[in-house]
Amino acid sequence: MSPIEFWFDFSSGYAFFAAQKIDDLAARVNRPVLWRPYMLGTAYKVTGARGLSATPLKRDYARLDWARIARAQGLDFRLPADHPRVALAATRAFYWIEHESPKRAIPFAKRVFSGYFTEDLDTASPEAIAALAPEFGLSTEALLAGIADPALKARVRQIGESAVADGVFGSPFFIVDDEPFFGWDRMAMMEDWIRCGGW
Repeated sequence: MSPIEFWFDFSSGYAFFAAQKIDDLAARVNRPVLWRPYMLGTAYKVTGARGLSATPLKRDYARLDWARIARAQGLDFRLPADHPRVALAATRAFYWIEHESPKRAIPFAKRVFSGYFTEDLDTASPEAIAALAPEFGLSTEALLAGIADPALKARVRQIGESAVADGVFGSPFFIVDDEPFFGWDRMAMMEDWIRCGGW
């Protein structure tokens, strides 16, 4: 039984909300989740699109919508003043942790989301990201070195480029049984699709 691939950029507001729900959804349909951060800019280079926060009108609507969703779900949600930040350090850290200690990778991803959207965590700063390491029983110095490793950098770039080549273009983006679903608001449809085997 294939997993639900959960593709996201750590600075995506809608991905933050998806991250709060994906594990419960997966449990209901008895599927594992493959968490896959990537750099949304990789997709923008191919599609020519711009991020919501860089697009007039859409930017203001997205901020209103995120606040509305947070209130509806009872979630703490505070955008950094300089949102969106490039989450490359956080993304590289995730894959280093996944390689070194797989069970810690998803809790780390959830911590990064929480940190970015409630505590002003600088996901672009290797030092700020590596400072989270002790929370997961990891070495700050080792994580900082991992983030800087050229082989890891190349792997993270390849993961993102391969995802886009396979049709991933947004955040959050899901693939299950080769069926793509784009957006937080498609999660209910995806759940129905999995339950009934598609239509």
